[in-house]
Amino acid sequence: MTKSDLWTRVGSAIVLFAIAGTALWFGGIAFGLLLLVGGALVVVEWLALVRAMTLGGGAKGALMLLGPLAILGAMAGLWFIRDHLGMTAALWVFGMVWATDIGAYFAGRAFGGARLAPAISPSKTWSGLIGGMVAALIASATIGDRAGIIGVPLWIGLFMGLLAQLGDLGESWMKRRAGVKDSGKLIPGHGGLFDRVDGLLPVALLLGALAFMGDIAVRAAG
Repeated sequence: MTKSDLWTRVGSAIVLFAIAGTALWFGGIAFGLLLLVGGALVVVEWLALVRAMTLGGGAKGALMLLGPLAILGAMAGLWFIRDHLGMTAALWVFGMVWATDIGAYFAGRAFGGARLAPAISPSKTWSGLIGGMVAALIASATIGDRAGIIGVPLWIGLFMGLLAQLGDLGESWMKRRAGVKDSGKLIPGHGGLFDRVDGLLPVALLLGALAFMGDIAVRAAG
């Protein structure tokens, strides 16, 4: 990577962080609009990847139906968590995913070792997987306490770290089958938006569903 490419990536990351952070801070319509637009863009990239993949017609049809539903469900889950549980709870979700990425990157570089799934993503290692899960555990315990999510079991962070990396591997598998490097060209230096949220989607979908079901249970009990 050249210095120019590096600065492009850094600049794009700063812009993305500023937009997402501002919308998250204000919540409400601002955050909902960001999720709606972002979700729609990810759906477009998902469908383009599926069309390019070497798969049977039935498998393609299932992915083209279930993928957009899961993506929009993840966006709805994030909105529900921010709207009902607050900004810090939403940061808890984001924080676990970000920590997973950072922990996996540095653990993989520091310890290397056996490849996790060389046929799908040759750069990923078992040490990176473990490092990402441990980092997610630390983020979960730290931010979850501040969010008032009392008594969060330690395994929640570990599982979310694993789930985020499975989402990343899933997208890598899709890109392999489609013969492309990135899901799109929307973000200079980073590729598509799907490339940036592949780990967030399964985590947001699961935690959003759990938060929604928990809210329904509380209302029913009350």
